[in-house]
Amino acid sequence: MRLFPILLFPTVTLTLLVAALVLTAQQKNDDAKIAPYYPTPETIVDKMLQLGELKPGEKMWDLGSGDGRIVIAAARKFKADATGVELDETLYKQSVARIKTLGLAPTARIILGDLLQQDYSSADLLTIYLLPVAIERVTPIFDRQLKKGARIVAHDFEFRQWAPAKTMDIDDDGEGRSHRLFLYRR
Repeated sequence: MRLFPILLFPTVTLTLLVAALVLTAQQKNDDAKIAPYYPTPETIVDKMLQLGELKPGEKMWDLGSGDGRIVIAAARKFKADATGVELDETLYKQSVARIKTLGLAPTARIILGDLLQQDYSSADLLTIYLLPVAIERVTPIFDRQLKKGARIVAHDFEFRQWAPAKTMDIDDDGEGRSHRLFLYRR
């Protein structure tokens, strides 16, 4: 009889631990579904920043920044104050290391975190390459936070609730596929 409570506790603890691990894995899978890592070709990076009319000193954000290529281009080529948000720790570390190696730390940074939990109120330009489900989730955040005149460049997937100020079709990125960019102004 004395063994039963001892055996019950580890079983309950193990069950709770397994449930917590499943929920954590499910959360990571959900996050991966809204912003899977698919690197934007360099030619498209430049076109996104050009379409967004990024100017030196402006505050630029890249949501789901992956390996940091858009943040790095914004800081390096356009002299912007660039911030990326990345959930994947490996990609975050890779981006931070590259930014440091290039000497861009004063004007480029990556936040390790959830793109749905950030404050974008200072943004002049946001770049996104998100699936439609993610765009649906960021739309109310942008509606609440973005200042008048802020710009958003979306790659391939549009904001259904908003009309784009401009659309750019790119027939071939050099890698054998076409792209569509959407510029939005708030």
